[in-house]
Order: sequence, then C-alpha cells, then structure tokens
Amino acid sequence: MPIIKSAKKRVKVAGKAAVRNSKTKRSLKGAIKAFGKALTGKTLSKAHSEVDKAAKKGVMHKNKAARKKSQLAKAAKAAAGVSKKAAPAKKAVVKKAPVKKAAPKKVAAKKPVAKKAVAKKK
Repeated sequence: MPIIKSAKKRVKVAGKAAVRNSKTKRSLKGAIKAFGKALTGKTLSKAHSEVDKAAKKGVMHKNKAARKKSQLAKAAKAAAGVSKKAAPAKKAVVKKAPVKKAAPKKVAAKKPVAKKAVAKKK
C-alpha cells in the first residue's frame, strides 16, 4: 500500500482508467464477435466504430486498429462473394495517333556584356 499522497492518488486514477479501458475492450470484443456471426454491412460499421474508439482512447495502437479494420473489411468482402482474384474484364486497346514534336526555336545569341573597370579607392 502506498504511503505517499501522490502515489495514493495514482492508485485511484489507475483503477478508474482500468475500468474505463476494460469497458472499451469488452464493447470492442462484442462488436467484433457480432460481426463474425452476422457478416453484414451494419455490423461491419459498428465494429469499425468500436475499433476507432479503442484507438482514440489509447486502448489499441492506431496501426493495430487500421490492420484490424482492414481484416474486418476483407472478411466482409469475402462473405459477400466478391473475390479479389476474379477475372478482370479485358480492356480495349486504343491506339493513339503519333504526336509530332515541334521543331526547336532558334534563339539569337546574346552579345557578351563588357565589364566596367573597377575604380580604385584612395
């Protein structure tokens, strides 16, 4: 048990923060599990929202949050039947007309400027 007044306060503050963080983590896990069961757009947006909240509050690192959102979106896309490796439609080849380059313009040469003699200081 802490003796110093500031250490006692830190114990209280840390306890409150732990409760807040555990609530955020619980809601995040619940949203991800709900998305895993339903795999719908509405549950995806709810899960994304919870991931963003966790990252904003510092419960989850921002890069981990981005990775988790990407994984959720990928799972939703796979569930919808849209595959990334689906055969893409062939693009029509369009030939462009050759572009003629303009002839370089002739620039008149400038005459060198004569330098003035520097006056000597006395």
